Amino acid sequence: MTQPQLKSLLLDTRLPRLEVRMALEHVLGKPRAWLLAHDTDALTPEVAAAYETLVQRRIAGEPMAYLLGQREFMGHVFRVTPDVLIPRPDTEVLVETALECVAGVAGPAVLDLGTGSGAIAISIALARRDARVMASDVSAAALAVAAGNAWDLTASVRFVEGSWFDAVPAGEGFDLIVSNPPYVASDDPHLDQGDLRFEPRGALTDGAGGLEDLGRIIQGAGRHLRPGASLWMEHGWDQAQAVRDLLTAAGFEDVHSRQDLAGIERITGGRWPTGR
Repeated sequence: MTQPQLKSLLLDTRLPRLEVRMALEHVLGKPRAWLLAHDTDALTPEVAAAYETLVQRRIAGEPMAYLLGQREFMGHVFRVTPDVLIPRPDTEVLVETALECVAGVAGPAVLDLGTGSGAIAISIALARRDARVMASDVSAAALAVAAGNAWDLTASVRFVEGSWFDAVPAGEGFDLIVSNPPYVASDDPHLDQGDLRFEPRGALTDGAGGLEDLGRIIQGAGRHLRPGASLWMEHGWDQAQAVRDLLTAAGFEDVHSRQDLAGIERITGGRWPTGR
């Protein structure tokens, strides 16, 4: 049987051109420049079969990040598996805001609740090498992915297992708490569409109306925030006002929201009073 040339696969129209190139780079372990310089090379049956497997999985809707096992976030490459959510560019505003909050704090203590792949906690730790970063998750499988990412990226993060503040030692205080918790309502039809079909359901929805976990974090944060410290959380496109109301009712000050890349209010936070 004639072995296919790389050129024939580069012209594959079953996927967008960028995805074709990404799949070929992955199975060959070569960069784009190499692909272009070797487009007349014959591919081994093993490589052709591996590429075809990726194509069929992608046609079935599986996210490219899971096919390739990685996704870039804040300029770093994170390993991802179906045990964790795929880091998204919109979440970078949460990291940027977090770094602003602790810009004037020496050796800040930071807590990331529901860390998943560790993208948020690790990005903060890499940007602030003096920070003491703790990251929690209820999923042992997710923590294994996060710990692997911290090791690969040489980030100093302490990982703890448990549900929200249950994982945090009593009396431990922080200068900042951040979280990207499950906030999709359990009856949202988007959960069965697109990439969300393949991501861990428990990391997407709280099993209720979408505000349950956000509310739990807000109610529990005061026990672990130092006076004047901040809490910032990512939420759904239509939840900003509800989250602001929850923060205000819990006693937070300077409550406000910030927009994501699409101009949608994506994160909301507030400052714990200095008199508490």
